[in-house]
Amino acid sequence: MRLPDFEPMLAARRDEPFDDPGWWFEVKWDGYRAIVGAEGGKIRVRSRRGLDLLGPFPEVGSLEIPDGVVVDAEIVAFDGAGRPSFSLLQRRTGFGGHGTGARVGVNLVVFDILFHGADVTERPYEERRDLLTRLELDAPIIVPEPTPEAGTGLFTAVTAQGLEGIVAKRLGSTYRPGRRSEDWQKISVRHTLRAVVGGYLPGEGGRSSTFGSILVGLYEPAGLRWVAAVGSGFNDSSLRAFHEALSQLERPTSPFTNDVIVPGGSPVWVEPGIVVKVEYKEWTHDEHLRAPVYKGIEIAEPETITWAAEGPDG
Repeated sequence: MRLPDFEPMLAARRDEPFDDPGWWFEVKWDGYRAIVGAEGGKIRVRSRRGLDLLGPFPEVGSLEIPDGVVVDAEIVAFDGAGRPSFSLLQRRTGFGGHGTGARVGVNLVVFDILFHGADVTERPYEERRDLLTRLELDAPIIVPEPTPEAGTGLFTAVTAQGLEGIVAKRLGSTYRPGRRSEDWQKISVRHTLRAVVGGYLPGEGGRSSTFGSILVGLYEPAGLRWVAAVGSGFNDSSLRAFHEALSQLERPTSPFTNDVIVPGGSPVWVEPGIVVKVEYKEWTHDEHLRAPVYKGIEIAEPETITWAAEGPDG
């Protein structure tokens, strides 16, 4: 029997954690989503968009998964503190332009089962989890236990451990391949810092009259250190107002002491006079912000926004 192709089910976004006896909660693993199937003694590994992941992760092909089984999983790299690190995966694969060819070991974290001799996606979530547990998959496969009811406590714990967040899953719900459903809800841990604007990238398309992203940094003794290009979080009015302010501060040279590595057009440099609040997922291995989002203007002297206070160890 040829195994069917499945697209992963997607979770809706939720802002705050909650407690509910009708839900189980799982850790949100920060890796590459993978649909993994075993057929005829061979392992097939596909990404969310259908890419073959055995190229960058050939060791997944030697995992012991029973024949005729398809699971939903995440390929995860753990750092020295035992935390999932997306940056480590990028160092190995080069996805996102950060690859160095570094040898980074990975685990397969499995959290759902879609096929076991037959399609099981219509079975309730808790039954699929029980079926998955009874497979008794061995390391380096990890099958973490969900937490019943207590989403708030789990969210507090993953926040303290520096993890990405949690996913809430409704009891009795079916697996809906390729669909985003309120039966799964992801609650992400987000961090904030203050940063100084030192430039911007010209906009394209609907932003051609304003900018695409602002370039922000933190002060060190040597000067302003670039940490991110922030393009999300602006609405039309804030784009116009911000661009007008930036145009009054333009200068011919970069205020940053390090290289600004960004795709697209040439940056426009500005005097570092504006402080902003930025929300982000994590610091990357090369000490830049991952997934930064603009959250507003901060009233502060730019020179007080330092690496020591706002940086990864601040």
